[in-house]
Amino acid sequence: MTVVEDRATPPPPRPDLEPEPKSNFERVLLVIFVAVPFAALLAAIPMAWGRFLGWSDVAITAVFYMISGLGVTVGYHRYFTHGSFKANRPLKIVLAIAGSLSLEMGVIDWVATHRRHHKYSDKEGDPHSPWRFGNDWKALTKGLFFAHMGWMFSSERTNRERFAKDLINDKDVHRIHKAFPWLVATSLILPAVIGGLVTWSIAGALTAFFWASLVRIALLHHVTWSINSVCHVFGEEDFEVRDKSRNVWWLAIPSFGESWHNLHHSEPTSARHGALKGQIDPSARVIRWFEQAGWATDVRWPTTERLAAKRRV
Repeated sequence: MTVVEDRATPPPPRPDLEPEPKSNFERVLLVIFVAVPFAALLAAIPMAWGRFLGWSDVAITAVFYMISGLGVTVGYHRYFTHGSFKANRPLKIVLAIAGSLSLEMGVIDWVATHRRHHKYSDKEGDPHSPWRFGNDWKALTKGLFFAHMGWMFSSERTNRERFAKDLINDKDVHRIHKAFPWLVATSLILPAVIGGLVTWSIAGALTAFFWASLVRIALLHHVTWSINSVCHVFGEEDFEVRDKSRNVWWLAIPSFGESWHNLHHSEPTSARHGALKGQIDPSARVIRWFEQAGWATDVRWPTTERLAAKRRV
C-alpha cells in the first residue's frame, strides 16, 4: 500500500518579485528611517518658533531638498524609469547620486518598483494602489494608508532582473546602487557638517541635522508618497487613462511637477507632466536647462497633436 504524504503545496513563484524577500533587519531599518524623520517633522512646527531655526538651516534645507527632490523626479523617475531624455555620462551619474540622497530606495530598486507600478497601475500586481482593498470609504481609507507608506513594510521586493535589467547592466548605475548605504550616510551627515562649518558651532551642526537631514527627508518622503496615494484618488482627470491617476495642483511645487499625475500616466515617457496652461512643472524646466546646456538630448516633449488625441472631451 502506497502512503501519500500530506504536504502543503508551496505557492508558485511570482516572477514580478525577487525570490529573496526583505529581511527582518531591513524592515526594522525601514521603520527607523520612516519614523524618526516623521517625528522630527511633527516637532518642527513648535521648534520653528524658537531659536532652533536659523537662516543657515533654511538655506541648507532648501538646497538639499532641491538636490534630492530633483534627483528623484528628474533622475529616478523621468530619466532612469521612463527614458524621457538621454543624459551624458556625468549627468547620469549626478542624477543617480542625487536621487539616492532622498533615502527613498537605491536607484535600481526604485526604478524596478515604479516600472512594476506602471505595468499594473491600480490593478492586481500594483505594489501600491490605494484601490487595493475596494471602493467603499473604509476600504479606501485603508488603501490610502497602504499606498502612502504601508506597502513599503511588506517583505516583497520587486524583481530587479525583470523590471530594471538595463540598469543592472549599466556599470555606473550598478556601482551607485551598491553604494546606497554610503549615500544614505552622506545625506544624513553632510548637512550637519556644512551647518557646523557655516556657524562654526556645535549648535549650528545640530540644528542643520534636524532641519536639513531629518525634516527635509520626512517632507520629501511624504510628498513623494502622496503621488502614490493622493494622486490616485483625488483631483482632476484631464487626459484619458486606464487607471485612477489624477492631477493635484497644491502638490505641484513641493513635488517639482510630479503631481500632474494624470498626463504622466497617459504619456509615461513625456518629459513634461504639467503640459496645460497654468500647470507649473519645475522638473520639466530643469530638463530644458539640461537640454540647452547639451547635457540632455532626445528629450521627449509632448506635442500639441498628442495632447489633443489624449484629452478628455
